[in-house]
Amino acid sequence: MCGFVGYIKGKNTIDHSSVMEHMLETIIHRGPDSGGVHEDEGVVLGFRRLSIIDLSTAANQPLYSEDGNIVLVFNGEIYNFQELREELKAQGYNFRTSSDSEVLIYSYLAYGTEMMQRLRGMFAFCIWDKRNDTTFIARDGFGIKPLYYTRHTVDNTFIFGSEIKSFLPHPSFVKELNKDALRPYLTFQYSSMDETFFKGVYKLPPAHYMIIKNDEIKIEKYWDKAFHEEENTLEHYVEEIHETMKESVATHKISDVKVGSFLSGGIDSSYITSLLRPNKSFSVGFADYEAMFNETNLAKDLSEQLNVQNERKMVTAEECFNALPTIQYHMDEPHSNLSSLPLYFLAELARKDVTVVLSGEGADEIFGGYPWYQNSPKMEKYEKLPYGIRRAAHHLGRKLPKNRITEFMVKGGQKVEERFIGEAVIFSEEDALGVLTPEFRKGPSVSSITGKVYNRVKGADDVTKMQYLDLHLWLPGDILLKADKMSMAHSIELRVPFLDKRVMELGKKLPSRYRVNAIDTKYALRQAALKDLPEEWANRPKLGFPVPVRHWLREERYYNLVKETFSSEYAKAFFNTEVLIGYLDDHYHGRKNRARYVWTTYVFLVWYKRFFIDM
Repeated sequence: MCGFVGYIKGKNTIDHSSVMEHMLETIIHRGPDSGGVHEDEGVVLGFRRLSIIDLSTAANQPLYSEDGNIVLVFNGEIYNFQELREELKAQGYNFRTSSDSEVLIYSYLAYGTEMMQRLRGMFAFCIWDKRNDTTFIARDGFGIKPLYYTRHTVDNTFIFGSEIKSFLPHPSFVKELNKDALRPYLTFQYSSMDETFFKGVYKLPPAHYMIIKNDEIKIEKYWDKAFHEEENTLEHYVEEIHETMKESVATHKISDVKVGSFLSGGIDSSYITSLLRPNKSFSVGFADYEAMFNETNLAKDLSEQLNVQNERKMVTAEECFNALPTIQYHMDEPHSNLSSLPLYFLAELARKDVTVVLSGEGADEIFGGYPWYQNSPKMEKYEKLPYGIRRAAHHLGRKLPKNRITEFMVKGGQKVEERFIGEAVIFSEEDALGVLTPEFRKGPSVSSITGKVYNRVKGADDVTKMQYLDLHLWLPGDILLKADKMSMAHSIELRVPFLDKRVMELGKKLPSRYRVNAIDTKYALRQAALKDLPEEWANRPKLGFPVPVRHWLREERYYNLVKETFSSEYAKAFFNTEVLIGYLDDHYHGRKNRARYVWTTYVFLVWYKRFFIDM
């Protein structure tokens, strides 16, 4: 687990050694153990290492093929590297290390881009092929590891790496705000486009690779997560889930350093912990709000049953507000998911004892765990009415004052593509446009972003459509991004056994009634978890990672802190600050819960100040 940054040289004349040194300094948290640089006439590649597998210096990167013509920088883990290693040795390739990194070099030499079909893991990497001046860059199928790139239009320098902040020291990089990104962010709470908040900087999509040769860029998709149901009994799938998850956890715990687990009170992390049985688990709650926002007692109870030591920390509001600029700096882009706060402190806590942690991300997206996926009994009955009647009621409901009845009418007459944009919904599009200044209203609509994904699953049922959308937007854009950035901020590797190629191939086959039905969400997964978890944990409702921000914003100290930011001159460039302060006042005085509106805009302004005013 590491971080890298590199660039294909352009037409400029710079001190490449000094530039790369400064670029690597920005990501030293990703790899505090060692670093290395490769430079030749074509490229400069820089690397920071966090040693996990093969702790010897022989495994340091950049890593080279035996003849020196292939150069690799790689962030992540290849979980089937031992199997691939034996396969490649049988073909005559000689290995100098026992690391998983070297497998990528010889897989490339043996199979070219077809190597992507053979890899099982979480990764972002760059292979520089000196023989034919080709740069090969790839990202794992789920987007567990981040990978950004940009191209300077004047001198043709092409920069890529694990974090955007590493681009900033390069003389060819022009730091400019992408004005189109703010409008959709207010609704999604994360950067939802391929182009980031930095103009001209893009994310390589998950399950894609890029080839750069002769100044031409080609991007190809190598894997799809589309569901294709295969009929079988529930008992068959419960057993298959159980065996597959056992194998995945066993594979994900391979390490030459200590491994622990993150543990909340929910089923996902509980199931992973029960299969892993680490020496230690780690949990976070919130001081002063233990009764409402504290799952650590549940985590402690399960840890005791599993004979696992549980380390806990209670976080205060002051710690969270003080850490927010640092959190947003590590995120690279504004990200207002409240769970990034406890995750930051959870990683800090775990790093005192271990270097690798396993966590439960991905179970909801693959096995159908979010409450959004499950219709209420009333909606189930209502949707039996002809669509034309419901659509007419929908239009009527939109004209009437908002209340529970009219909201039900509106939702009941919408197709899933209209009503579901992903697990997070903060600002309505109408309210987002109302709070933005004219210059920032021009970004893409929500439907233009979700529509591209929905178009790929037109014939699927509603549950499958929602899962597919979350797998492609919410999961890489929110869940996995904060998991990577918050863990790497503390130089700790976070692994996600649910987001494994074999687990996904199983999930693709699972009929939707075994994922979500009238009884429960994650139905088959819960049945499988009963083999290892007490029923109380296997059947626990989805809780998320509750954070008491709505209460903090009703404390005078934090109200004043946010109001000062909302009243700043730089805030007026983006927002109608009268509307913004109105949201804050409504919330502070208890007239309406506007916590997420306030928090999402406040986070953006904290991020903007950190990157565009303070540096």
